Amino acid sequence: MDLLELLPPPMREPVLFAIPFFLLLLALEWTAARRLEHLDDGDRPGAGAYLTRDSWASVSMGLVSIVTMSAWKLLALLGYAAIYTYVAPWQLSATQWYTWVIALVGVDLLFYLYHRMAHRVRLVWATHQAHHSSEYFNFATALRQKWNNSGEILMWLPLPFLGVPPWMVFFSFSISLIYQFWIHTERIGTLWRPIEFVFNTPSHHRVHHGMDPEYLDKNYGGILIIWDRLFGTFQPETFRPHYGLTKPVGTFNIWKLQTHEYVAIGRDVRAARGLRAKLGFIFGPPGWHPAAAPAPARPLTASDAAS
Repeated sequence: MDLLELLPPPMREPVLFAIPFFLLLLALEWTAARRLEHLDDGDRPGAGAYLTRDSWASVSMGLVSIVTMSAWKLLALLGYAAIYTYVAPWQLSATQWYTWVIALVGVDLLFYLYHRMAHRVRLVWATHQAHHSSEYFNFATALRQKWNNSGEILMWLPLPFLGVPPWMVFFSFSISLIYQFWIHTERIGTLWRPIEFVFNTPSHHRVHHGMDPEYLDKNYGGILIIWDRLFGTFQPETFRPHYGLTKPVGTFNIWKLQTHEYVAIGRDVRAARGLRAKLGFIFGPPGWHPAAAPAPARPLTASDAAS
């Protein structure tokens, strides 16, 4: 008997069922990349290219993330269940259509807010930057997931407070993850304009993964791109992005890819002078540095007075 059959239907993980489709699409895209044999675009990989070591690093991080995410969800389930049972002013029924709307739209909005924070708060960026560390943009990159989901777990807290059943919160986020897989590709251009206006698409998400100044900190949406349009973080794709981190890590070691920013934070905090600087290196945006102190005023000399 399949172990998943032992679980009640609401607790079965949709992402597990989607894995075969992920692998099929990845294989198709990789085959297309090999057959089309794109030339390198200057000093960077050609459109849709794969690098075997890079792809294996992405897949490996994805496999580990399945385990770590399950552990985080199990921990969150205890807190969510207590909030839903004892604190929520009402308990919404999973049989009502509006509960699903609240769960799906709520998760998507909270994902936008968390995702935006992950790019603007260095401690949270340390958990998220691994996903952006590849200089390639393909279906393998979609599997390059973080191992620390603590920020998302905290961000979802309003939903059980509103009476959304905990399993629906997890299910809705799984739907979001499955949706976001297909937008990690250069094989799909722009889509029908109404779709591009409402939904996150490969074109929008290519911008998000771009390290070019015009593209940094844009297009945070998960399923819907309307949050970016509403809150001023939308950027259309006007040229092919350069992918990866502004400061490349230069390794395929999945442990280093996941932890190097934590190490860098620790190093900066130890070297910082004063509490403000230490907190800035932790909670400031990535790349934050204390403002340079003004140069001390030069004492007035006799020659200055004479002039």
